[in-house]
Amino acid sequence: MKRLLLMHVMSLVVFAFAIGCGNQERKDRGFFTSGSREADQRADQRMAKVEQLRGQGEGSGGEKTSKSAATGAPKADAKKSLYARLGGEESVKAIVDDFVTRALADPRVNWERKGVKRGGFSVHHNQSVEWKPNQENIDKLKLHLAQFIALATGGPTTYEGKEMKPTHAGMHITNPEFDAAIGDLKASLDKLSVPNAEQKELLSIVESTRPQVVEER
Repeated sequence: MKRLLLMHVMSLVVFAFAIGCGNQERKDRGFFTSGSREADQRADQRMAKVEQLRGQGEGSGGEKTSKSAATGAPKADAKKSLYARLGGEESVKAIVDDFVTRALADPRVNWERKGVKRGGFSVHHNQSVEWKPNQENIDKLKLHLAQFIALATGGPTTYEGKEMKPTHAGMHITNPEFDAAIGDLKASLDKLSVPNAEQKELLSIVESTRPQVVEER
């Protein structure tokens, strides 16, 4: 009887230890919000590389604070949505404005899809998919990107654009082009002083869309 009781107590101890480790892992990796562990890890590795190049390490502890991307005002890093921690609507618009301007000017991204034609055997075969960067199209692009980011980060808005995969079908976007766009977004987040924790979360969300955007790997 004593032996059975001892075994039961030890089982409870092991179970409690396992639960504690699991909770700690979830706490340590709390920025995983994209729904894709692989995408989150890629974003984490990207951030770790940047921090290593800058010679920056993690803090030694204590309560953290974050800043609004638009105003730079300090805010308590409570358990808010990523949307709130980014600074809300104005900060998301600031991120999108800087990113779109940067990406459109980046030939590595080729956002305009110059020289790209549709393949396949449809009636649209060999037709150009070039996108015209006129003001109307740019404004619509910024609106839909801001709505997407807001929705994906827990904001109050709704997404009025098309679904991700059909929108990019036939554009023949490559992994290097997607990587370049991610790099431009990272540069915009740096410029607007978005804290690293929030950068990791947002980059992981964008990274998780790669399978719906990239056609040529």
